[in-house]
Amino acid sequence: MAAKTKTSGKSLVIVESPAKAKTINKYLGPNFKVMASMGHIRDLPGKNMNVDIENDFEPTYEIMPTRQKTLTNLRKALKECDFVYLAADLDREGEAIAWHLTEALKIKPEQFKRVVFNSITKDSIQHAFAHPLNLDMDKVYAQQARRILDRIVGYQISPLLWKKIARGLSAGRVQSVAVKLVVDREKEIKAFIPDEYWKIGGIFCVNQPGDLNDKYKTFLESHDKGKPTQKQKAQWFLEHNCLETQLVNINNKPFKPDNEKDTMAVYNAIKDSDYKVSDINTRQSLTRPSAPFITSTLQQQAANRLGYAAKNTMRLAQNLYEGIEVDGMGSVGLITYMRTDSTQLAPEALNAARGFISGNFGPEYLPAKPNFYGSSNKKAQEAHEAIRPTDVNITPDMIKNSSTPQQHKLYQLIWNRFVSCQMTPAKWNVTTVNIEAKGTDTDNKSVNAIFKASGRVLVFDGFTKIAGLTMTDDQIMPEINIDQQVFPVNIDPTQHFTSPPARYTEASLVKMLEAKGIGRPSTYASIISTIQDREYVEQLEKKFHATDLGIVVTDKLTEHFPRIMDLAFTSHVEEQLDKIEEQHLNWVQVLKDFYAPFKENLDRAHEEMTHAKAETQPSEYKCPECSEPMVYRFGKNGRFLSCGTYPTCKFASPCDRDGKMCGPEETEHKCPNCGKPMILRKGRFGDFLGCQDYPECKTTQKLDKDGTPLPPKAPAKPSGIRCYKCEGELVIRDSKRGEFLGCGRFPRCRTIISMKEFDHLKELQEKGIWPPKTYEEADELLGRKKKKKADDDDSETTTKTKKKTVKKTTKKTVKKTTKKATKKKTAKKTETEPTEDLGI
Repeated sequence: MAAKTKTSGKSLVIVESPAKAKTINKYLGPNFKVMASMGHIRDLPGKNMNVDIENDFEPTYEIMPTRQKTLTNLRKALKECDFVYLAADLDREGEAIAWHLTEALKIKPEQFKRVVFNSITKDSIQHAFAHPLNLDMDKVYAQQARRILDRIVGYQISPLLWKKIARGLSAGRVQSVAVKLVVDREKEIKAFIPDEYWKIGGIFCVNQPGDLNDKYKTFLESHDKGKPTQKQKAQWFLEHNCLETQLVNINNKPFKPDNEKDTMAVYNAIKDSDYKVSDINTRQSLTRPSAPFITSTLQQQAANRLGYAAKNTMRLAQNLYEGIEVDGMGSVGLITYMRTDSTQLAPEALNAARGFISGNFGPEYLPAKPNFYGSSNKKAQEAHEAIRPTDVNITPDMIKNSSTPQQHKLYQLIWNRFVSCQMTPAKWNVTTVNIEAKGTDTDNKSVNAIFKASGRVLVFDGFTKIAGLTMTDDQIMPEINIDQQVFPVNIDPTQHFTSPPARYTEASLVKMLEAKGIGRPSTYASIISTIQDREYVEQLEKKFHATDLGIVVTDKLTEHFPRIMDLAFTSHVEEQLDKIEEQHLNWVQVLKDFYAPFKENLDRAHEEMTHAKAETQPSEYKCPECSEPMVYRFGKNGRFLSCGTYPTCKFASPCDRDGKMCGPEETEHKCPNCGKPMILRKGRFGDFLGCQDYPECKTTQKLDKDGTPLPPKAPAKPSGIRCYKCEGELVIRDSKRGEFLGCGRFPRCRTIISMKEFDHLKELQEKGIWPPKTYEEADELLGRKKKKKADDDDSETTTKTKKKTVKKTTKKTVKKTTKKATKKKTAKKTETEPTEDLGI
């Protein structure tokens, strides 16, 4: 900091975001100036790797272009202040941001302190500033090691993928392993062979059933596909004094048939038997509340219960942490820090929750002692707190009008989980009923069958009063006694097949990443977002599917970089990064241990990896043109079917995600020109209809978003105005921006004039002035060229005009760039600018 001749007595506080700055500002006095760095202010430049591997992995940082103005403003503020408090977030990334600020602003060690707080409340802020800290360089080194690892993997493997698969691809130390999880699950599903098994279900009534058999059939038929929900069935059974059972035991052995013959033999032996209750067992069970949220469980529950993507959940949680404007309270930080793997709660938070429960629900909902929760994650940082409301007395209803619907729902989820975790368990009466049937088989041997039913009734709601977890679809047992006869309403043998492993959802993928130690809670959202942005996986009906591209890239990386793609090794690297932070492990040595075998694999892969387009896999299809076997190939649009004799036979066909050949799909629509059926085709701008008689008839029709053919554009209307560039006539055409004048000889002549000039041009033509002899005269008549100013300021004016035009055009271009166009632009980067696993 520059020396001052006069001290101001002010301190500069630098936080990460403006929202956080606004909330903190109201808790500090006039001697503090709070400003935001807008996140990282320095980073590794995008061009080249900027890591000197030969010189102990020395990184070269530079000020990010988007932070130049922010840095200038911070430097100005420094001149007015005597001391600096660095108040970035309390994780590794926050520590690194604080360190980069000291380097970029050239602040001396004696002129700054680090302050950290778990929540943005008055007490937390005041405590943090009363007990400032020094920079934790171990955290900085851990973040720096992670950043360099990601840069090395991204910048050295990505060019290899461009060379061997397709341009614009990326690899990442963590993202590639996350993709492998989805790809491996995809392969498990495709390789899965279902096993057959059978069940015999029984529905019994405690009274004479009368016409219940017919009523039950009518009940089933009244629901979609004859499958009512479990809740609807439970209600019907309750109303008709019935219970649902499953046959579980035959002659004291478990009943697990795998074929129809054995099942029907048992069914025929007992179907006409008498049925009586052989055993009733009632016991009490407890359901205990779940631990308060950590990052991963918050993401999982927000996905399952609210349908939020992990990235969206973290964005909303960031809003709640940094503060929102609450009516009558100003900007309030509503939750504690949202990147944590600890289930610990501060003593004051426990006391506040217990006081709230006692005052609002009564002593029966308050346990004698606080509930404490251990972490299943051995690496959890117990010094941190779980995610909780900063003030339990700020109920979700109090912020409903001050927050967005999404913010309110997430706060409700966090608040409910926190309060319920300190409440008493829910109590249930669980009843199990056995129903016995005795019969004889075809060999006249006795068959003793046991049907089993279970249900439970909520006796005391406990924590579910807040958590809302009461299961209303449980079967409620009718009044029944041992040895009582019951009457069959329906005995039904049914065939079943085992199911393949379930596809990952956002919630289950986060759970798996956590279980395997891949990444850290703060990175799960960016991992899931990145693998979708790279088009390695896609979500269909909220379930992840591996794309052809994801499978090819994963297979290549697994073959040539087994260490990088090994789940255990990825977890080991995360542990090493933790040890840099917590046990002073040398970060340079960690990088050296990683890089030596990595470089060996990289060099070998450049030599041995075959190009994806040169590889084929056999298929079950025969070429329709030459009858030779067809093979699967990989192209720019993914996998497709090709004749195995290519290039002798060039027949090719698209295939679906399961590898099935996709022929032309004939539609109900007829060609407006020749009347033949229109075929659904795919083009670079999406689906469209093309005539079946192509190339004889080249008629095409665009489709709207619902797949309905759009009517053809109306033909251009004559204007009666001659074109000034050729001997043609201007016509009136229509576009999405409205009508305009264009030359009728398009595309030979591309003259375009605004429709606003129509009356003016008509008048000029009637006077014989239009069309003019030169283009310059036309421009002047149309007002396209302004008269030149004096010679002495011509050059300056022209330069300014050009600059403004370029700036304006750039802004418009940026606004109009679609997501698709951005991806295409990214794919065209040169090999000197590979992509990397940023932020993971």
